[in-house]
Amino acid sequence: MRTINMLSKADMVKGQGVLSAHDEQVALAKKVMAGGARVLENKKIAEGITHYHSINPEFYLSISKAKAQGAAVGYVHFLPETVENSISLPRFAKNLFYKYMISFYKRMDYLVTVNPVFIEKLAAYGIGADKVTYIPNVVSEECFYPLPKEKREAVRRKYRIPEERFTVLCVGQLQKRKGVFDFVEIAKRMPECQFVWAGGFSFGKLSEGYEEIRGMMKHLPANVKFLGIVDRKKMNEIYNMADMMFLPSYEELFPMTILESMNCALPVLVRDLPIYDPILFDHALRGRHKGEFISVIRQLKDDPVFYQQSAHASYEGHLRYSRETVGAMWKQFYERVFLEEEEKKRQKASGKWNRRARKDAYIWTNKRQQYI
Repeated sequence: MRTINMLSKADMVKGQGVLSAHDEQVALAKKVMAGGARVLENKKIAEGITHYHSINPEFYLSISKAKAQGAAVGYVHFLPETVENSISLPRFAKNLFYKYMISFYKRMDYLVTVNPVFIEKLAAYGIGADKVTYIPNVVSEECFYPLPKEKREAVRRKYRIPEERFTVLCVGQLQKRKGVFDFVEIAKRMPECQFVWAGGFSFGKLSEGYEEIRGMMKHLPANVKFLGIVDRKKMNEIYNMADMMFLPSYEELFPMTILESMNCALPVLVRDLPIYDPILFDHALRGRHKGEFISVIRQLKDDPVFYQQSAHASYEGHLRYSRETVGAMWKQFYERVFLEEEEKKRQKASGKWNRRARKDAYIWTNKRQQYI
Protein backbone atom coordinates (compact mmCIF):
# COMPACT_ATOMS: atom_id res chain seq x y z
CA MET A 1 0.00 0.00 0.00
CA ARG A 2 1.09 3.59 -0.59
CA THR A 3 2.76 5.28 2.39
CA ILE A 4 2.76 8.74 3.98
CA ASN A 5 5.40 9.05 6.69
CA MET A 6 4.90 12.06 8.98
CA LEU A 7 8.13 13.35 10.51
CA SER A 8 7.95 15.78 13.42
CA LYS A 9 9.76 16.85 16.57
CA ALA A 10 7.19 19.53 17.40
CA ASP A 11 6.48 17.85 20.73
CA MET A 12 9.92 18.98 21.95
CA VAL A 13 8.31 22.36 22.76
CA LYS A 14 5.00 22.27 24.63
CA GLY A 15 2.32 24.92 24.36
CA GLN A 16 2.95 25.99 20.78
CA GLY A 17 0.54 26.09 17.85
CA VAL A 18 2.84 24.07 15.58
CA LEU A 19 2.35 21.03 17.82
CA SER A 20 -1.43 21.43 17.82
CA ALA A 21 -1.47 21.86 14.04
CA HIS A 22 0.64 18.72 13.62
CA ASP A 23 -1.62 16.60 15.83
CA GLU A 24 -4.77 17.77 14.06
CA GLN A 25 -3.33 17.30 10.56
CA VAL A 26 -2.00 13.80 11.22
CA ALA A 27 -5.33 12.68 12.68
CA LEU A 28 -7.16 14.15 9.68
CA ALA A 29 -4.79 12.54 7.17
CA LYS A 30 -5.31 9.13 8.77
CA LYS A 31 -9.05 9.59 8.38
CA VAL A 32 -9.22 10.87 4.79
CA MET A 33 -6.51 8.53 3.44
CA ALA A 34 -7.88 5.39 5.14
CA GLY A 35 -7.84 2.58 2.59
CA GLY A 36 -5.77 4.66 0.18
CA ALA A 37 -2.48 4.99 2.04
CA ARG A 38 -0.82 4.02 5.30
CA VAL A 39 -0.13 7.06 7.46
CA LEU A 40 2.92 6.46 9.65
CA GLU A 41 4.69 8.67 12.18
CA ASN A 42 8.46 9.12 12.57
CA LYS A 43 9.37 5.84 10.88
CA LYS A 44 12.84 5.27 9.42
CA ILE A 45 11.63 4.64 5.90
CA ALA A 46 11.93 6.64 2.69
CA GLU A 47 9.19 5.60 0.32
CA GLY A 48 5.95 7.12 -0.92
CA ILE A 49 5.46 10.55 0.62
CA THR A 50 7.72 11.80 3.41
CA HIS A 51 5.89 14.70 5.05
CA TYR A 52 8.16 16.94 7.12
CA HIS A 53 6.27 18.80 9.85
CA SER A 54 9.38 20.29 11.47
CA ILE A 55 12.83 21.22 10.20
CA ASN A 56 15.10 19.41 12.63
CA PRO A 57 18.70 18.73 11.45
CA GLU A 58 18.25 14.94 11.48
CA PHE A 59 15.36 15.41 9.07
CA TYR A 60 17.47 17.61 6.79
CA LEU A 61 19.96 14.77 6.43
CA SER A 62 17.19 12.40 5.32
CA ILE A 63 15.84 14.57 2.49
CA SER A 64 18.05 13.17 -0.30
CA LYS A 65 16.99 9.61 0.44
CA ALA A 66 13.33 10.61 0.75
CA LYS A 67 13.43 12.31 -2.66
CA ALA A 68 15.28 9.44 -4.28
CA GLN A 69 12.66 6.91 -3.22
CA GLY A 70 9.53 9.09 -3.20
CA ALA A 71 8.40 12.68 -2.65
CA ALA A 72 9.41 15.13 0.07
CA VAL A 73 6.61 17.38 1.36
CA GLY A 74 7.39 20.26 3.71
CA TYR A 75 4.97 22.07 6.02
CA VAL A 76 5.66 25.82 6.20
CA HIS A 77 4.71 26.93 9.71
CA PHE A 78 7.08 29.90 9.84
CA LEU A 79 9.49 32.10 7.91
CA PRO A 80 12.41 34.25 9.14
CA GLU A 81 10.16 37.29 9.58
CA THR A 82 7.70 35.36 11.76
CA VAL A 83 10.47 33.96 13.96
CA GLU A 84 12.33 37.26 14.33
CA ASN A 85 10.26 38.50 17.26
CA SER A 86 9.57 35.12 18.84
CA ILE A 87 12.98 33.90 20.00
CA SER A 88 15.82 35.92 21.48
CA LEU A 89 19.11 34.80 19.90
CA PRO A 90 22.34 36.55 18.86
CA ARG A 91 22.08 38.01 15.37
CA PHE A 92 24.65 35.63 13.85
CA ALA A 93 22.72 32.64 15.24
CA LYS A 94 19.42 33.93 13.84
CA ASN A 95 20.93 34.55 10.40
CA LEU A 96 22.40 31.05 10.34
CA PHE A 97 19.07 29.56 11.39
CA TYR A 98 17.21 31.56 8.72
CA LYS A 99 19.54 30.34 5.97
CA TYR A 100 19.07 26.79 7.16
CA MET A 101 15.27 27.21 7.24
CA ILE A 102 15.05 28.46 3.66
CA SER A 103 17.48 25.77 2.49
CA PHE A 104 15.21 23.16 4.05
CA TYR A 105 12.18 24.51 2.23
CA LYS A 106 14.01 24.77 -1.10
CA ARG A 107 14.98 21.10 -0.95
CA MET A 108 11.36 19.96 -0.73
CA ASP A 109 9.49 18.66 -3.77
CA TYR A 110 6.27 20.21 -2.46
CA LEU A 111 5.43 22.77 0.20
CA VAL A 112 2.15 23.32 2.05
CA THR A 113 1.35 26.59 3.81
CA VAL A 114 -1.59 27.36 6.09
CA ASN A 115 -1.97 30.96 4.87
CA PRO A 116 -2.06 31.91 1.16
CA VAL A 117 -0.12 35.09 1.94
CA PHE A 118 2.94 32.89 2.43
CA ILE A 119 2.96 31.84 -1.23
CA GLU A 120 4.14 35.32 -2.21
CA LYS A 121 6.50 35.52 0.77
CA LEU A 122 8.12 32.23 -0.21
CA ALA A 123 8.53 33.53 -3.76
CA ALA A 124 10.64 36.35 -2.33
CA TYR A 125 13.06 33.66 -1.12
CA GLY A 126 13.26 32.12 -4.59
CA ILE A 127 10.67 29.39 -4.09
CA GLY A 128 8.22 29.24 -6.99
CA ALA A 129 4.47 29.38 -6.43
CA ASP A 130 4.08 26.16 -8.48
CA LYS A 131 5.76 24.34 -5.60
CA VAL A 132 3.42 25.67 -2.89
CA THR A 133 -0.14 24.61 -1.99
CA TYR A 134 -2.40 26.42 0.46
CA ILE A 135 -4.31 24.21 2.89
CA PRO A 136 -5.67 25.88 6.04
CA ASN A 137 -5.37 24.61 9.59
CA VAL A 138 -8.21 22.60 11.09
CA VAL A 139 -9.51 21.81 14.57
CA SER A 140 -11.48 18.74 15.58
CA GLU A 141 -15.05 19.16 16.78
CA GLU A 142 -14.42 16.19 19.08
CA CYS A 143 -11.85 18.19 21.06
CA PHE A 144 -13.28 21.72 20.91
CA TYR A 145 -17.01 22.37 21.20
CA PRO A 146 -19.50 24.42 23.26
CA LEU A 147 -20.26 23.10 26.73
CA PRO A 148 -23.70 23.36 28.39
CA LYS A 149 -24.29 26.21 30.82
CA GLU A 150 -23.93 24.15 33.99
CA LYS A 151 -20.52 22.82 32.94
CA ARG A 152 -19.33 26.29 32.00
CA GLU A 153 -20.34 27.52 35.45
CA ALA A 154 -18.49 24.62 37.07
CA VAL A 155 -15.30 25.52 35.20
CA ARG A 156 -15.60 29.13 36.35
CA ARG A 157 -15.86 27.99 39.94
CA LYS A 158 -12.80 25.80 39.42
CA TYR A 159 -10.75 28.82 38.29
CA ARG A 160 -12.37 31.15 40.83
CA ILE A 161 -13.96 33.44 38.28
CA PRO A 162 -17.27 35.06 39.32
CA GLU A 163 -20.17 33.68 37.31
CA GLU A 164 -21.50 37.13 36.35
CA ARG A 165 -18.16 38.70 35.35
CA PHE A 166 -17.55 39.18 31.61
CA THR A 167 -14.38 37.19 30.92
CA VAL A 168 -11.86 37.98 28.18
CA LEU A 169 -9.51 35.15 27.21
CA CYS A 170 -6.23 35.12 25.31
CA VAL A 171 -4.44 31.90 24.42
CA GLY A 172 -0.85 32.01 23.28
CA GLN A 173 2.80 31.89 24.15
CA LEU A 174 4.18 34.65 26.35
CA GLN A 175 6.11 36.77 23.87
CA LYS A 176 6.13 40.49 23.18
CA ARG A 177 4.78 39.99 19.66
CA LYS A 178 1.67 38.35 21.11
CA GLY A 179 0.56 41.72 22.51
CA VAL A 180 0.75 40.66 26.15
CA PHE A 181 1.56 44.19 27.35
CA ASP A 182 -1.49 45.59 25.53
CA PHE A 183 -3.59 42.80 27.05
CA VAL A 184 -2.63 43.80 30.59
CA GLU A 185 -2.94 47.53 29.91
CA ILE A 186 -6.48 47.05 28.58
CA ALA A 187 -7.33 44.98 31.65
CA LYS A 188 -6.23 47.88 33.85
CA ARG A 189 -8.64 50.16 32.01
CA MET A 190 -11.52 47.67 32.33
CA PRO A 191 -11.62 46.56 35.98
CA GLU A 192 -15.24 45.44 35.55
CA CYS A 193 -14.05 42.54 33.32
CA GLN A 194 -11.95 39.47 34.05
CA PHE A 195 -8.91 38.88 31.83
CA VAL A 196 -7.32 35.42 31.55
CA TRP A 197 -4.19 34.40 29.63
CA ALA A 198 -3.56 30.70 28.96
CA GLY A 199 -0.02 30.02 27.80
CA GLY A 200 3.51 30.42 29.01
CA PHE A 201 7.16 30.69 28.01
CA SER A 202 7.32 27.73 25.64
CA PHE A 203 10.93 28.55 24.76
CA GLY A 204 11.92 29.46 28.32
CA LYS A 205 14.43 32.28 28.63
CA LEU A 206 14.85 32.32 24.85
CA SER A 207 11.31 33.71 24.52
CA GLU A 208 11.43 37.27 23.21
CA GLY A 209 10.81 39.74 26.05
CA TYR A 210 11.21 37.10 28.76
CA GLU A 211 12.62 39.39 31.47
CA GLU A 212 10.22 42.27 30.69
CA ILE A 213 7.18 40.02 30.80
CA ARG A 214 8.35 38.35 34.00
CA GLY A 215 8.74 41.78 35.58
CA MET A 216 5.26 42.85 34.47
CA MET A 217 3.70 39.68 35.89
CA LYS A 218 4.90 40.62 39.36
CA HIS A 219 2.55 43.62 39.38
CA LEU A 220 -0.65 42.42 37.73
CA PRO A 221 -4.02 44.08 38.39
CA ALA A 222 -6.52 42.06 40.42
CA ASN A 223 -8.66 41.25 37.36
CA VAL A 224 -5.87 39.42 35.46
CA LYS A 225 -4.99 35.73 35.71
CA PHE A 226 -2.08 34.00 33.97
CA LEU A 227 -2.66 30.25 33.88
CA GLY A 228 0.67 29.20 32.37
CA ILE A 229 0.91 26.39 29.82
CA VAL A 230 -2.32 24.36 29.88
CA ASP A 231 -2.49 20.80 28.56
CA ARG A 232 -4.41 20.84 25.29
CA LYS A 233 -6.81 18.21 26.60
CA LYS A 234 -8.01 20.77 29.16
CA MET A 235 -8.24 23.72 26.80
CA ASN A 236 -11.86 23.16 25.76
CA GLU A 237 -13.03 24.00 29.27
CA ILE A 238 -10.78 27.09 29.28
CA TYR A 239 -12.44 28.40 26.11
CA ASN A 240 -15.89 27.63 27.44
CA MET A 241 -15.09 29.44 30.68
CA ALA A 242 -14.65 32.68 28.70
CA ASP A 243 -17.12 35.06 27.05
CA MET A 244 -14.79 35.99 24.20
CA MET A 245 -11.36 35.37 22.69
CA PHE A 246 -9.03 38.37 22.36
CA LEU A 247 -5.75 37.94 20.47
CA PRO A 248 -3.88 41.28 20.34
CA SER A 249 -0.88 39.69 18.58
CA TYR A 250 1.19 41.82 16.20
CA GLU A 251 2.33 38.85 14.08
CA GLU A 252 0.52 35.63 13.21
CA LEU A 253 0.08 33.10 10.41
CA PHE A 254 -3.15 31.16 11.05
CA PRO A 255 -3.50 30.74 14.81
CA MET A 256 -4.93 27.45 15.99
CA THR A 257 -6.34 29.38 18.96
CA ILE A 258 -8.69 31.27 16.65
CA LEU A 259 -10.01 28.04 15.13
CA GLU A 260 -10.42 26.51 18.59
CA SER A 261 -12.37 29.59 19.72
CA MET A 262 -14.58 29.41 16.64
CA ASN A 263 -15.37 25.77 17.39
CA CYS A 264 -16.61 26.92 20.80
CA ALA A 265 -18.70 29.73 19.24
CA LEU A 266 -16.79 32.47 21.07
CA PRO A 267 -16.70 35.95 19.56
CA VAL A 268 -13.12 36.56 18.38
CA LEU A 269 -11.33 39.92 18.48
CA VAL A 270 -7.94 40.29 16.77
CA ARG A 271 -5.57 43.05 15.75
CA ASP A 272 -6.32 44.33 12.25
CA LEU A 273 -3.46 42.62 10.36
CA PRO A 274 -3.36 42.20 6.54
CA ILE A 275 -2.37 38.55 6.96
CA TYR A 276 -5.87 37.84 8.32
CA ASP A 277 -7.62 39.19 5.21
CA PRO A 278 -7.62 35.96 3.14
CA ILE A 279 -8.49 33.65 6.04
CA LEU A 280 -10.74 35.37 8.61
CA PHE A 281 -13.03 37.40 6.36
CA ASP A 282 -15.86 38.68 8.62
CA HIS A 283 -15.66 35.80 11.12
CA ALA A 284 -13.63 37.86 13.59
CA LEU A 285 -13.86 41.39 14.97
CA ARG A 286 -10.84 43.66 14.54
CA GLY A 287 -9.20 46.59 16.24
CA ARG A 288 -6.16 48.73 15.44
CA HIS A 289 -5.19 49.97 18.89
CA LYS A 290 -6.07 49.74 22.58
CA GLY A 291 -8.90 52.26 22.32
CA GLU A 292 -10.68 50.28 19.62
CA PHE A 293 -10.13 47.00 21.46
CA ILE A 294 -11.72 48.44 24.58
CA SER A 295 -14.66 49.76 22.57
CA VAL A 296 -15.32 46.34 20.98
CA ILE A 297 -14.96 44.45 24.27
CA ARG A 298 -17.36 46.86 25.97
CA GLN A 299 -19.92 46.48 23.17
CA LEU A 300 -19.71 42.68 23.40
CA LYS A 301 -20.24 42.97 27.14
CA ASP A 302 -23.17 45.41 27.05
CA ASP A 303 -24.98 44.63 23.79
CA PRO A 304 -26.56 41.12 23.70
CA VAL A 305 -27.58 41.44 20.04
CA PHE A 306 -24.06 42.42 18.97
CA TYR A 307 -22.67 39.59 21.06
CA GLN A 308 -24.92 36.98 19.45
CA GLN A 309 -24.13 38.28 15.95
CA SER A 310 -20.40 38.08 16.69
CA ALA A 311 -20.66 34.59 18.18
CA HIS A 312 -22.63 33.42 15.13
CA ALA A 313 -20.05 34.91 12.74
CA SER A 314 -17.31 33.11 14.66
CA TYR A 315 -19.07 29.74 14.48
CA GLU A 316 -19.58 30.22 10.74
CA GLY A 317 -15.78 30.44 10.55
CA HIS A 318 -15.64 27.01 12.15
CA LEU A 319 -18.00 25.71 9.45
CA ARG A 320 -15.81 27.25 6.73
CA TYR A 321 -12.77 25.37 8.04
CA SER A 322 -14.52 22.13 8.91
CA ARG A 323 -12.70 18.79 8.89
CA GLU A 324 -14.76 17.76 5.86
CA THR A 325 -13.66 20.74 3.77
CA VAL A 326 -10.01 20.75 4.81
CA GLY A 327 -9.87 16.95 4.71
CA ALA A 328 -10.96 17.03 1.05
CA MET A 329 -8.11 19.44 0.32
CA TRP A 330 -5.54 17.15 1.95
CA LYS A 331 -6.87 14.10 0.15
CA GLN A 332 -6.72 15.91 -3.18
CA PHE A 333 -3.18 17.07 -2.45
CA TYR A 334 -1.83 13.66 -1.43
CA GLU A 335 -3.51 11.93 -4.38
CA ARG A 336 -1.93 14.46 -6.75
CA VAL A 337 1.53 13.86 -5.27
CA PHE A 338 1.13 10.08 -5.58
CA LEU A 339 0.04 10.42 -9.21
CA GLU A 340 2.93 12.71 -10.08
CA GLU A 341 5.41 10.36 -8.40
CA GLU A 342 4.02 7.40 -10.34
CA GLU A 343 4.36 9.36 -13.57
CA LYS A 344 7.92 10.32 -12.65
CA LYS A 345 8.81 6.65 -12.09
CA ARG A 346 7.33 5.69 -15.47
CA GLN A 347 9.31 8.39 -17.22
CA LYS A 348 12.50 7.41 -15.43
CA ALA A 349 11.99 3.79 -16.43
CA SER A 350 11.56 4.81 -20.07
CA GLY A 351 14.47 7.25 -19.94
CA LYS A 352 12.20 10.20 -20.76
CA TRP A 353 11.93 11.81 -17.32
CA ASN A 354 12.15 15.60 -17.28
CA ARG A 355 11.08 17.09 -13.97
CA ARG A 356 8.13 19.40 -14.34
CA ALA A 357 6.19 21.25 -11.68
CA ARG A 358 2.44 21.26 -11.62
CA LYS A 359 -0.04 22.73 -9.15
CA ASP A 360 -3.76 22.04 -9.17
CA ALA A 361 -5.51 24.69 -7.12
CA TYR A 362 -8.33 23.63 -4.87
CA ILE A 363 -11.42 25.53 -5.96
CA TRP A 364 -13.84 26.47 -3.20
CA THR A 365 -17.51 26.05 -3.98
CA ASN A 366 -18.08 29.54 -2.61
CA LYS A 367 -16.00 31.91 -4.76
CA ARG A 368 -15.57 34.23 -1.78
CA GLN A 369 -13.47 31.52 -0.18
CA GLN A 370 -11.10 31.18 -3.12
CA TYR A 371 -7.68 32.63 -2.44
CA ILE A 372 -5.10 30.38 -4.02
